[in-house]
Amino acid sequence: MQISDLPYPDPGVPDARSGPRFLMWLGRGQLGGQVKSLCWGLVHFGGIAGLPYAVGTGIDAVIDRDATRLLLVGGLLVLLGAAISLGDSMLHRTAVTNWITAAARVQQLLARKTAELGSALTRRVAAGEVVAVSTGDVEKIGWFVEAVSRFLAAAFTVVLVCVGLLFYVPELGLVVAIGVPLVALAALPLLPRATRRADVQREKAGKATELASDTVAGLRVLRGIGGEELFLGRYREASQEVRRAAVRSARMWALISAIQVLLPGVLLITVVWYGSGLVADGRIAVGELVAVFSAVATMLYPLRHFEEIAMAYSFSRPSAKRAARVLSLTRTDAAERQPAAAAAKAPSPGGDLYDPQTGLLAPAGRFTAVVCGDPDLAGRLAERLGGHPMEEDAGAAGGPSVLLGGVALDELALDTARTLVLVQDKEPVLLSGTLRELFDVPSSGAVESGAALAAAQCADVLDALLQSAPDGIDDPMDARITERGRSLSGGQRQRLALARSLVTDPEVLVLDEPTSAVDSHTEARIADGVAALRAGRTTVVLASSPLLLDRADRVVLIHEGAVAAVGTHRELLHGEPLYRAVVTRETEEEQRAGRPGLTELEEALTEIEESA
Repeated sequence: MQISDLPYPDPGVPDARSGPRFLMWLGRGQLGGQVKSLCWGLVHFGGIAGLPYAVGTGIDAVIDRDATRLLLVGGLLVLLGAAISLGDSMLHRTAVTNWITAAARVQQLLARKTAELGSALTRRVAAGEVVAVSTGDVEKIGWFVEAVSRFLAAAFTVVLVCVGLLFYVPELGLVVAIGVPLVALAALPLLPRATRRADVQREKAGKATELASDTVAGLRVLRGIGGEELFLGRYREASQEVRRAAVRSARMWALISAIQVLLPGVLLITVVWYGSGLVADGRIAVGELVAVFSAVATMLYPLRHFEEIAMAYSFSRPSAKRAARVLSLTRTDAAERQPAAAAAKAPSPGGDLYDPQTGLLAPAGRFTAVVCGDPDLAGRLAERLGGHPMEEDAGAAGGPSVLLGGVALDELALDTARTLVLVQDKEPVLLSGTLRELFDVPSSGAVESGAALAAAQCADVLDALLQSAPDGIDDPMDARITERGRSLSGGQRQRLALARSLVTDPEVLVLDEPTSAVDSHTEARIADGVAALRAGRTTVVLASSPLLLDRADRVVLIHEGAVAAVGTHRELLHGEPLYRAVVTRETEEEQRAGRPGLTELEEALTEIEESA
């Protein structure tokens, strides 16, 4: 795999059982690149390791006044220089390729998992943690993957030099063979403490990132209540904790680096002191001492890679752990147990939607409204109906799956489930771009964007977009929407999102409070438009608005997690006190007083119907 070949056609299925297993999986996926990097590393470090021998031989040739041998040494130095230069260039090239391709693979995996889980991802993992994984953690994981091959090349070179010195100058070679492992492993006892401090730093940095993202997302609200300074103070405190943790971590790594400098210096002094005595005794030649000294000095460079691999692993292990945690998430428990190859066959069109956990039944081709009373329960129910139960629901009694035409949604392939059932969240997001791009979504093609916009009552939204568009744009579909639709009001964003959902024309459309930000007259027209446009298609609306409930073919009341009553809006309004209390917001005193709110509600409904 080359950088020009990215992205991967298929990043594969990661081993996300733990951080180390995930790192091993990444390494196995890049064996070709690792072997290339290792080979070029051996060329580079081998050239460096050969320099001391050439220098020592050259000194002996000068002392012996052997011109032929000196000429051969000159040629050897040229070859070693070429090997060092070429090996260094190609090692850097292959190592960076390994880094970038590993990071790209992780980013592709994260993007695929984000698309798979959708809004359920941020309900299971903090948004700040997702941002940290997809940015800084990806780089640290790539760093470890590319450092492995360089470390292996350095370790092989160090071993080769030590063995060579044992044969070249046994007296000094033995000293080097004993000293080098001590130098390489001296910092090993400090690594667990350094790793723990690095973990603390990462944890605090993740919390600070999460706090910053939450503050930015809620900046408008904070300004409204004058809370900017309060949250700014909290972020200052969090950032100072990150700074203090980073300083403590840096001190430990500075100590490790100091040991990596001090001990090799002690080894060099020992070699010179002992070797000088051997030269004075005539047991070794001056050139041999110079060669051994140069070999030990040049070994300091490959020995640095021992420290680097320790740092890379210490920093990448928590990053890999966080990435593995995100990548191990599944839509449902059943999806985790069910092999992808054994995905259930899509049900035949025209099946009923049924939730065994609550007993909710949405007949095929009907407009069903659901009243929960508890907004949190309504949100969880909407996720369940889309085949994405939240953890508290999935863990209850094994989390029975929602059935469509008798087939469990969480046993279907993800693409199939999304084609069949679409859930619009209570707070849908509009992406930046033109309105035409906003409606460029997978759809059946049966619903035109104009019909969807009309059903969602978006005429004023189109006018607003056209007025704010640059000169020369006459078609509102070419007008641009700012990031998250911030230039539009809450009601306008809500209606555009509803129109986008209507364009997709799924077999089952689930809407969670789709008109909570619009006025009653607009709400009545939207209810009529959705009912007309979705005629013959299954539509489920979770709402407590009488206007929407009055347009539904059937209304289901959910109380304490189970179906409590089924009927039309007016039937339940007259015959079910619990339903009436939720819809009309009646107190117990008003209910005992003879239902005065009920008459007022019926009169208001009639008036809105006549005006609409």
